[in-house]
Amino acid sequence: MASFLKLRWISKSFSTLSSTPLRICVVGSGPAGFYTAEKLLKAHGSVEVDIIDRLPTPFGLVRSGVAPDHPETKIVTNQFSRVAQNERCSFIGNVSVGSSITLPELREMYNGVVLAYGAESDRSLSIPGEELADIYAAREFVWWYNGHPDCRNLAPDLKSSDTAVILGQGNVALDVARILLRPTAELARTDIASHALAALEESTIRKVYLVGRRGPVQAACTAKELREILGIKDLVIHIKQADLVTTPADEIEMKNNRIRRRVYELLSKVVTTGHAPVPGQRELHFVFFHKPDRFLESDDRSGRLGSVRLEKTTLKGDESMKQVAVGTGVYEDISCGLALKSIGYKSVAIDGLPFDNYKGIVPNLGGRVLANASQGDMQYETGLYVCGWLKRGPTGIIATNLYCAEETVRLINFRFRKNKIIITIITESLLMYFQSREYLF
Repeated sequence: MASFLKLRWISKSFSTLSSTPLRICVVGSGPAGFYTAEKLLKAHGSVEVDIIDRLPTPFGLVRSGVAPDHPETKIVTNQFSRVAQNERCSFIGNVSVGSSITLPELREMYNGVVLAYGAESDRSLSIPGEELADIYAAREFVWWYNGHPDCRNLAPDLKSSDTAVILGQGNVALDVARILLRPTAELARTDIASHALAALEESTIRKVYLVGRRGPVQAACTAKELREILGIKDLVIHIKQADLVTTPADEIEMKNNRIRRRVYELLSKVVTTGHAPVPGQRELHFVFFHKPDRFLESDDRSGRLGSVRLEKTTLKGDESMKQVAVGTGVYEDISCGLALKSIGYKSVAIDGLPFDNYKGIVPNLGGRVLANASQGDMQYETGLYVCGWLKRGPTGIIATNLYCAEETVRLINFRFRKNKIIITIITESLLMYFQSREYLF
């Protein structure tokens, strides 16, 4: 009788296992997280997806990273809202992996866990003076004007100087420059945080310097972002004619990259013509071929930023390799009261997660987390996946996460189908074995 009951329990267990819906937890509710959930829900009619986030509200980068004067970019939240309204999908806010719940606990609760919590830290310049007040990561400034709770009380000083220096020339750098220089009457028609709008209305900043290590050909921004800031009404643009002189290596780069050529062409059209500045007029200075050497303390404000020292650079490399900026030993200082570092976001590790500190990503192959990426014989973490910036680094646009999610979900689908086939084979084999011995269930 005991053998009969045991065999009957085995049969029921396999039957239940084969019919149990797939339960997936997605950590992070930004574009990567919602695209992953959407693809999973479409691929499996019985999958149940829980999206968790440390913040009480969803949408991640779309909510806190997209500039307030870019409402068209935020329209994607309508699509994400439809995903969240699916009866097989749940959003759970105020859940922080590592404190509210551990990663091992999550892995025990779900068939699979997809980490898509992005990059919530910043790369460091590691130069003297970086600890001075009035120096922020561009991410912090963006979160401040978008009302992110982590930076609600940032309170950057916008009234002690007329000059801000932004280190970097990518899209984020252009975003923060545009917010500093755009007329507040225009910003008031956006969804910018009220505390940021009030501070910007009292701002005395009239000059913004965008500093890049390399030249205009290598500027990291897109033509769309550049065109928008160049189009700000009554804004004076300063670019040195000498910086627009190209080399054969530059010509090769532009020939092979249409975006770089378009950016260079836009910059060439607005080169400074020598008009005398009008007092109080807003100015944008593109500073090419310079890299930050150190931050200097103010002479009359202890512990506060007074200026940024830049070292002039030159490019090394030819048509066959990436041109690298190297210092020349020639320096110049720019006096300023605010400095924003737009040199790249960085993901952070959580306990129990393999992490590549140098690259700032989770080691993975196509989205499946590697347990020992440094060894020749690759081993995978069971049921653990990654998507978005945590998977590939902080690159691309919002739509890039769609293709990133598709790749990760394909691996989840493959593992799920493979496991389902194995379960089916085992169940059928056991039933045949029991039936051959005339057990009844």
